[in-house]
Amino acid sequence: MAEAAMEEPAQLWPPPVGTYAEERGLFQLLQNMLEELLIHKPDDPIEFMINHLKQNNDDAPKICVLGPPASGKTTVAMWLSKHFDAIRVSQETLLFKETLALTEEAKAYKEKNQKIPNALWANLIQERLSNVDCIKQGWILEGFPENQEQAWMLQSFGIFPRHVVMLYASDTVLIERNSGKRLDPVTQEVYHTTFEWPSDPLVQQRLVKPDDLSEQEVSKELLEYHRNFPEVFQIYQKVLKSINADQPSLDVLSQVLTYVQSRHRSAAPFTPRIIFCGPPGSGKSLQAALIAQKYGVVNICCGQLLKEAVADNTNLGELIKPYIDNGWPVPDNLVLELLTQRLSNLECLTDGWVLSGFPRDIEQAEKLHKAQINPNRVFFFNLPYESIMERLSQRRTDPVTGQRYHTTFRPAPTPEIQARLRQNPRDQEENIEKRLESYYRNVKDLEDFYEDAFYVNADQDPYAVFEFIESCIIKPLPCWLLQWQGITGEEEVSQAVLNLELTKAE
Repeated sequence: MAEAAMEEPAQLWPPPVGTYAEERGLFQLLQNMLEELLIHKPDDPIEFMINHLKQNNDDAPKICVLGPPASGKTTVAMWLSKHFDAIRVSQETLLFKETLALTEEAKAYKEKNQKIPNALWANLIQERLSNVDCIKQGWILEGFPENQEQAWMLQSFGIFPRHVVMLYASDTVLIERNSGKRLDPVTQEVYHTTFEWPSDPLVQQRLVKPDDLSEQEVSKELLEYHRNFPEVFQIYQKVLKSINADQPSLDVLSQVLTYVQSRHRSAAPFTPRIIFCGPPGSGKSLQAALIAQKYGVVNICCGQLLKEAVADNTNLGELIKPYIDNGWPVPDNLVLELLTQRLSNLECLTDGWVLSGFPRDIEQAEKLHKAQINPNRVFFFNLPYESIMERLSQRRTDPVTGQRYHTTFRPAPTPEIQARLRQNPRDQEENIEKRLESYYRNVKDLEDFYEDAFYVNADQDPYAVFEFIESCIIKPLPCWLLQWQGITGEEEVSQAVLNLELTKAE
């Protein structure tokens, strides 16, 4: 019996089909197809879905960059277009760089200094975005929609941006920016005599003053923008992010990129399966309890689970008991058997779970994976050595009441209680150092195994730690914070972002 239990852990039952669907994005895929069906209402929905799967790239960017005149829309849109290799669509590209069916009609309005009708703009955009390159590579729509009517028309064509970036700045700043704008006719890059002057002398020589509006005309355009802005904001408020354009361009681009790389919360079912890894004393148990209390997931502490199995006199408990009694490490196969039994309970399958204390090394992590115990959120708690020692070495327990105290953070209330406090041998400095040495010897391999893990600064208020963990749990995907240090120029920003995407935030 003992040999059979140690050979192979039981498989989860029922099979984790939800895990399969979640890992492969099936819920989101079905949601996207259903949205397309309801928007386009095809006569043959099956054929439509087949074509959707063949042609559409659901991960391609669909971004609108909006804002008042001179807010930097062109700079942001061009940079995003380069970064994502997406198609930039603007008034300029629609009128002068495309050969669309309605281009000449729109140009005729422009040549007569007449306002191009909203319906004509919407049809031009719809025609451009239906081209294969926009479908495959995604699109960056610059300066559209300008008003509520355009937004409604785009929606009627099935054009729904996933992210809307709304740039803003004071009118005074915008008028000043407009007067100093300069355009590179070769690259179409926009510069400014005060805020962003190119370092290359050749670029400086070929800059020209664009045919922009006068100060009076800019003021008129700003009034028109402010009149239309609230209605556009109302339509896109669930996918819109306002970003202050009156700050260094690197900061603007950093905030824009962080937002457009995020994913909005999905209506797909989500069952939390969380693992907390960290050195002793980093607060894993406390955070697990807080998460379990708020979200109703099952809190599983590996050490506690082993003790409960022994106390309940189960078959597995009898096999585990000699190891516990003698202070020996429990074999991985016994631990996995116990974990698999617990995690296959209906409560864990339906409500989710948070596991702390396991795995502790790469072999245990691989065995978890083989047993189909796959977390969808992994957190590594980081804490300085000094803080760990301070937290653990000063812990004390009252042998009479079982109450735990800390000589610094939670001292005993009376001298009588203080006199009878005892220290757990595990909390003596030499034993803490042994546990830390074991943790740090194995943690690098674990971090490599769980490459999408989040990293938690555990050396702060527990509720600040909890807020960070909670924010990561509700995000559909990890989103690394980008750090900008000594980077100048658009090309360097782009390269830096590409490099930083490959590096986990420490």
